[in-house]
Amino acid sequence: MNQRDHDQMKEFLQRALLPVDADAEPARDLWPAMVRRLDADSATPTLPVGAGFNWAWFDGALAAGLLALAASFPAAVPLILYYL
Repeated sequence: MNQRDHDQMKEFLQRALLPVDADAEPARDLWPAMVRRLDADSATPTLPVGAGFNWAWFDGALAAGLLALAASFPAAVPLILYYL
């Protein structure tokens, strides 16, 4: 890339991009919106299991997988209990 191409590219970029002030701040306070998002209900659907317990579908799938593994390979039960 020669100097002329370099200067052209610099000029194109300067025209395409808006200048950014050194003191640029958001137009509004972002923290209240973040708190609302954190307090909102989770997007993960939950299935009520028992009184007071809410399990996600993935938790139930993992429990079913462990039960199937224990039923298929009873010798693996001590290993499963070790990792729990």
